[in-house]
Amino acid sequence: MPTPGRRVRGSSTGRPIMAALDLFGRRWTLRIIWELHEGPLGFRTLQQRCDDMSSSVLRQRLVELTEAGIVEQTAEGPYTLTPLGQDAREALRPLSAWSDRWAASLPPS
Repeated sequence: MPTPGRRVRGSSTGRPIMAALDLFGRRWTLRIIWELHEGPLGFRTLQQRCDDMSSSVLRQRLVELTEAGIVEQTAEGPYTLTPLGQDAREALRPLSAWSDRWAASLPPS
Protein backbone atom coordinates (compact mmCIF):
# COMPACT_ATOMS: atom_id res chain seq x y z
CA MET A 1 0.00 0.00 0.00
CA PRO A 2 1.34 3.48 -0.81
CA THR A 3 2.50 5.17 2.37
CA PRO A 4 3.95 8.65 2.85
CA GLY A 5 7.67 8.52 3.56
CA ARG A 6 8.21 5.33 1.57
CA ARG A 7 9.06 4.88 -2.10
CA VAL A 8 5.90 4.91 -4.26
CA ARG A 9 5.16 4.91 -7.98
CA GLY A 10 6.56 8.11 -9.41
CA SER A 11 8.57 9.13 -6.34
CA SER A 12 11.61 7.76 -4.60
CA THR A 13 11.07 10.19 -1.71
CA GLY A 14 7.55 9.10 -0.79
CA ARG A 15 6.24 12.64 -0.46
CA PRO A 16 2.68 12.56 0.91
CA ILE A 17 1.17 13.95 -2.33
CA MET A 18 2.92 11.26 -4.38
CA ALA A 19 1.75 8.52 -2.02
CA ALA A 20 -1.81 9.87 -2.25
CA LEU A 21 -1.65 10.01 -6.06
CA ASP A 22 -0.33 6.45 -6.13
CA LEU A 23 -3.17 5.28 -3.88
CA PHE A 24 -5.89 7.20 -5.77
CA GLY A 25 -4.42 6.11 -9.11
CA ARG A 26 -5.03 2.44 -8.43
CA ARG A 27 -7.81 0.96 -10.50
CA TRP A 28 -11.24 1.30 -8.88
CA THR A 29 -10.02 3.30 -5.87
CA LEU A 30 -11.66 6.58 -6.83
CA ARG A 31 -14.83 4.77 -7.88
CA ILE A 32 -15.09 3.15 -4.44
CA ILE A 33 -14.66 6.53 -2.75
CA TRP A 34 -17.28 8.01 -5.10
CA GLU A 35 -19.81 5.27 -4.37
CA LEU A 36 -19.32 5.56 -0.61
CA HIS A 37 -19.70 9.33 -0.47
CA GLU A 38 -23.48 9.16 0.07
CA GLY A 39 -23.31 6.67 2.90
CA PRO A 40 -22.43 3.13 3.98
CA LEU A 41 -22.72 0.23 1.55
CA GLY A 42 -22.40 -3.51 1.99
CA PHE A 43 -19.82 -5.44 -0.01
CA ARG A 44 -22.24 -6.84 -2.62
CA THR A 45 -24.01 -3.51 -3.13
CA LEU A 46 -20.69 -1.72 -3.51
CA GLN A 47 -19.53 -4.38 -5.95
CA GLN A 48 -22.71 -3.93 -8.03
CA ARG A 49 -22.37 -0.13 -8.03
CA CYS A 50 -18.81 -0.57 -9.27
CA ASP A 51 -20.03 -2.35 -12.41
CA ASP A 52 -19.68 -5.80 -10.83
CA MET A 53 -15.92 -5.52 -10.42
CA SER A 54 -14.24 -8.71 -9.28
CA SER A 55 -14.67 -9.48 -5.61
CA SER A 56 -10.93 -10.07 -5.16
CA VAL A 57 -10.04 -6.62 -6.52
CA LEU A 58 -12.75 -4.95 -4.44
CA ARG A 59 -11.54 -6.78 -1.34
CA GLN A 60 -7.94 -5.70 -2.01
CA ARG A 61 -8.91 -2.05 -2.57
CA LEU A 62 -11.01 -2.02 0.60
CA VAL A 63 -8.06 -3.41 2.56
CA GLU A 64 -5.78 -0.70 1.12
CA LEU A 65 -8.30 2.07 1.78
CA THR A 66 -8.88 0.76 5.31
CA GLU A 67 -5.15 0.64 6.02
CA ALA A 68 -4.88 4.21 4.66
CA GLY A 69 -7.63 5.35 7.07
CA ILE A 70 -9.99 6.37 4.27
CA VAL A 71 -12.60 3.60 4.60
CA GLU A 72 -13.80 1.60 7.58
CA GLN A 73 -16.19 -1.27 8.05
CA THR A 74 -18.98 -0.49 10.49
CA ALA A 75 -19.96 -2.82 13.32
CA GLU A 76 -23.08 -3.68 11.32
CA GLY A 77 -20.96 -4.74 8.31
CA PRO A 78 -21.24 -2.03 5.64
CA TYR A 79 -18.27 0.02 4.50
CA THR A 80 -18.20 3.78 4.95
CA LEU A 81 -15.85 6.70 4.46
CA THR A 82 -14.00 7.84 7.55
CA PRO A 83 -13.74 11.57 8.29
CA LEU A 84 -10.39 11.46 6.47
CA GLY A 85 -12.14 9.73 3.55
CA GLN A 86 -14.78 12.47 3.50
CA ASP A 87 -11.94 15.01 3.44
CA ALA A 88 -10.41 13.20 0.46
CA ARG A 89 -13.75 13.28 -1.35
CA GLU A 90 -14.04 17.03 -0.72
CA ALA A 91 -10.46 17.58 -1.87
CA LEU A 92 -11.28 15.85 -5.16
CA ARG A 93 -14.26 18.15 -5.92
CA PRO A 94 -12.12 20.82 -7.67
CA LEU A 95 -10.60 18.13 -9.89
CA SER A 96 -14.10 16.94 -10.76
CA ALA A 97 -15.16 20.49 -11.67
CA TRP A 98 -12.02 20.96 -13.75
CA SER A 99 -12.66 17.69 -15.63
CA ASP A 100 -16.17 18.90 -16.53
CA ARG A 101 -14.69 22.11 -17.97
CA TRP A 102 -12.05 20.12 -19.80
CA ALA A 103 -14.63 17.76 -21.32
CA ALA A 104 -16.76 20.72 -22.44
CA SER A 105 -13.75 22.35 -24.14
CA LEU A 106 -12.98 19.36 -26.35
CA PRO A 107 -14.46 19.12 -29.83
CA PRO A 108 -17.25 16.54 -30.16
CA SER A 109 -15.98 13.12 -31.18
